[in-house]
Amino acid sequence: MLGYRVQKVARTAAVALSFLFIFAIVAFAQNGPGVDRRQNEPGKFDFYVLALSWSPSYCEAAQERGQGRAPGGVADQQCSGRPFSFVVHGLWPQYEQGFPAFCQVPAPRLDKAIVGSMLDLMPSPRLIFHEWDRHGTCSGLSAHAYFETVRKARAVVKIPADYLELDKPIMLAPDDVAEAFIKSNPGLSRTSVAVACDNKRLNEVRVCLDKNFAFRDCADVVRRSCRRDKVAMPAVRGG
Repeated sequence: MLGYRVQKVARTAAVALSFLFIFAIVAFAQNGPGVDRRQNEPGKFDFYVLALSWSPSYCEAAQERGQGRAPGGVADQQCSGRPFSFVVHGLWPQYEQGFPAFCQVPAPRLDKAIVGSMLDLMPSPRLIFHEWDRHGTCSGLSAHAYFETVRKARAVVKIPADYLELDKPIMLAPDDVAEAFIKSNPGLSRTSVAVACDNKRLNEVRVCLDKNFAFRDCADVVRRSCRRDKVAMPAVRGG
C-alpha cells in the first residue's frame, strides 16, 4: 500500500513537472530573443512597410492555380478589366524584428465606402478586408485614418517608368528592380528596400517608411530579400 502511494505521488509530481516544462517553453517562445515585448499591441510599433505587389505575377500565379475567380465565379477585379502594374498589397506596421498581426479580434467592421474608395490602389475587395484585419488593426488608427495613411504612403513612392506599361515579359535580377526604385526615389537606399519573389517570378517590392513617411533602414526586412539570380516579370496586360 505504501509503495502504491509513493508511486502515485511520483506520477503526480512528474505530471506537474511536465506542465511546468511546457509552460516554460511557451513563455520562452512568446518572450524569448527576437520577440517584441509589445506583441500585437495596437499602435505600438516602430515603422511601416509599404508592400507593392507586381499585379501581373499575382494574376499569372492565380491562373496557374485555378484561382482566377472569386467564390461564385466572379472574376478577381485585379485580374480582369483594365491592366495593373504595381498595386498596393498593404501597409504593414513593423517591429525592428518581426511584426504584429491581427491586433483586434474580431476586427472593427470595415465600411463598404472605404473599400470602394481604395480600389484604385488595391484592386481587390478581399485584399482590402484582409489587410485591415491583419495589419490595419495594429496601426492604432481608425479604418478611415488607416486607409488614408495607406494612400499617403503610396504617394511617397514613385514607380520606375519602365514598369508602368511593361508590354512584354522580361527576365532580370532582383537587384535591378531595387536599383530602379532607388534611382526613381531620392533618399531610398539598399538598406530600406527589399524585393520579394517566388520560385520564378518577382512578387513585390517592399519599402520601409517611418511614421512620417520618410525612407528608413530596416535590416530585418531587407534580410529576407529574394536571393535568385534572375526572376520573371510578366507583362502588364488586360483581363
